[in-house]
Amino acid sequence: MGCKSNQFESAIIKEKLIANGLSESEDIESADYYILNSCTVTHKSDNEALYLLRAAKHKNASIITILTGCLAQIEKSELLQYDFIDYVIGNDEKLNIQNFLNPNAKCNVSDIMELKNFHKAELNDTSKTRASLKIQDGCDNRCSYCIIPFARGKSRSADIPFILEQINNFVSHGFKEVIFTGIHIGLWGKEKGLTLLDLLKEVEAHTKIARYRLGSLNPLEITDELLEFLQKSDKFCPHFHLSLQSACDKTLKSMNRFYSVEYYLAQIKKINKMFDLPFLGSDIIAGFAGESIDDFEITRKNLEKSELSQIHTFPYSIRQGTEGAKSLTQVDDIEKERRTNIIKSISAKKYQEFITKNIGTKREILIEKHPDKKSGYMKGITRNYLKVITNSKDLALANTLQLAEILKIENGKIYCKII
Repeated sequence: MGCKSNQFESAIIKEKLIANGLSESEDIESADYYILNSCTVTHKSDNEALYLLRAAKHKNASIITILTGCLAQIEKSELLQYDFIDYVIGNDEKLNIQNFLNPNAKCNVSDIMELKNFHKAELNDTSKTRASLKIQDGCDNRCSYCIIPFARGKSRSADIPFILEQINNFVSHGFKEVIFTGIHIGLWGKEKGLTLLDLLKEVEAHTKIARYRLGSLNPLEITDELLEFLQKSDKFCPHFHLSLQSACDKTLKSMNRFYSVEYYLAQIKKINKMFDLPFLGSDIIAGFAGESIDDFEITRKNLEKSELSQIHTFPYSIRQGTEGAKSLTQVDDIEKERRTNIIKSISAKKYQEFITKNIGTKREILIEKHPDKKSGYMKGITRNYLKVITNSKDLALANTLQLAEILKIENGKIYCKII
């Protein structure tokens, strides 16, 4: 469940279990273990995790259920009150999950805030077209809506030699693109006196990866120096995901976000001028504690005038232990949903406009390893994050870079022609 870091770690868990003699089951009924790598960003994700574990036990009463990930880290032993959860294993322990299945210690969760070392884990999953590499974990910020620092600990960075080794390992396995993931990748290198730009310079100089893509960034971390470097890069995919959270200064201040709407709107405008149709995504929380109707109207108007390509939005979820949870002016659920739907509508319009701007242009696409299930045509992804369907069924094109013309959007799908 959850973020790209969790997805990356889940693949490592699977790979290590197979290396230790286990095999993947086709279904729950025939499995001995059911492992859920959870997310705790919202109450909804907590409830979904509990539902999935309960359902697994219902389908197979003898299955051993293992809850790990951020929910396990936050709730710890309290989760063992549920008779459908057999093991609770923390974020630090999960990458060696096979070592913690001890009947006498069904809760293995260490203090994540004391963890200082970055977990190094190799992954050679060649079934995917694009490789993910976690370069950072944890977060030093204390945003008033977010529980994740308490689930992931302080910011920790992978060393440059390890990162370069992993990228070159991916290249040797045929990967053309790597995605840098983490909980807060803009903090990479902070404890070492380095910056993300320092890392990217090393990646450019010492690896042969054809393309790389960055995870979510705080607007304050996107410096002019970083943009100028990326603008000149032949490897960088012009795809930015900005962790904005609100488009109202009052709300941003109450969230403990230390930038203004004017600042990041100007940044977005600058990025659009510097790159050729870059994809600019963002996160926005609807209905944060204390967000009045007038505050939301400011957010709505600013989002409408922004030059974003797409907006990922979700209703604010109270997380106990955060400052936001203490507020006496919570927005009711119906109103939060209304605001969420308005932002979704803005996002849909902006994404349609972004696709339209791309129609008729020529883009490099990375052909995926598996064709579109319905049509049989090969799929691909452009550098600026358009997921397209090609005009070819040639399986030999899989995992190659091709030049293609974006033709049209039809029934929500984008079609292109390989040139």
